[in-house]
Amino acid sequence: MEEFNHSRVSEFVLLGLTDSPELQIFFNVMFSIFYLMTMLGNCLILLTVLSTPHLHSPMYFLLSNLSLIDMCLSSFATPKMIMDFFAQRKTISFEGCISQIFLLHLFTGTETVLLISMSFDRYIAICKPLHYSTIISQRVCVGLVVTSWTVGFLHTMSQLAFILYLPFCGPNVIDSFFCDFPLVIQLACIDVYVLGLFMISTSGVIALVSFLLLLTSYIIVLVTIKDHSSTGSFKAFSTCTAHFIVVLMFFGPCIFIYMWPFRNFLVDKVLSVFYTIFTPFLNPLIYTLRNREVKTALMKKLRANIYNLGQLLQGIQCNKQKSPV
Repeated sequence: MEEFNHSRVSEFVLLGLTDSPELQIFFNVMFSIFYLMTMLGNCLILLTVLSTPHLHSPMYFLLSNLSLIDMCLSSFATPKMIMDFFAQRKTISFEGCISQIFLLHLFTGTETVLLISMSFDRYIAICKPLHYSTIISQRVCVGLVVTSWTVGFLHTMSQLAFILYLPFCGPNVIDSFFCDFPLVIQLACIDVYVLGLFMISTSGVIALVSFLLLLTSYIIVLVTIKDHSSTGSFKAFSTCTAHFIVVLMFFGPCIFIYMWPFRNFLVDKVLSVFYTIFTPFLNPLIYTLRNREVKTALMKKLRANIYNLGQLLQGIQCNKQKSPV
């Protein structure tokens, strides 16, 4: 860990979202609810797909992995942000800051490739349905997921390879609620304008190209099903619409943050909240509300759990009545 010895800064100060006590209480309650519902919603989707045999298909396998990544993306900074609302001085260690950058780019890079994989799955299913079972096999799905995590890991390591060797010897205030590459490199003791512009633009270009690729694939799919009016075509249209909404919510803030040349910390904070908190929260809602199979399976699981809980409580009540006083 020799690279850490070059840094004289042992911790960074996070300014958070606001310094208003009233707003901090409001945000604490709101984001706590959002975080709990995000974890619950994505966990329910993950468990429903795993425990429902007729959902053991490539599309739902990729969907369950998206839910897993959304839980990770929502957890890398949100719990600390919620705890920091109670703190007078919000700090994070240098190692903790680097860890947040590592996890942020790992999960966003992985989700980028996974969303591309999901669009590829829908493209083959709708445009080449006769070849779907041979092209999108279980082995291919596992390979797509492994590739997603591998690309995410390589992407985040490429970011850290530059930031770990920068000297941080003075300023340590970050105007955000978590550490990210564009904010941290501004605190280095050397001129990093060219390096920062290159790295930030690279991330922005990757996000933009990925979004345009996804947009093109969904346009092709929608054109393919345009002239069909069958139930299957409507289902495919609904599924693709849900996928594209997720894509737009995920890539929109990322592209703006990394490609917009004029820094506005308030706007950046709002967009950061959107893709780290709101998008993971909305993903399970979008997929369950627009996907009848997931919604039906989820309702069956919930009813079965409620029934089992009722039977358990009834059994406990009967045992209490039978036991001698």
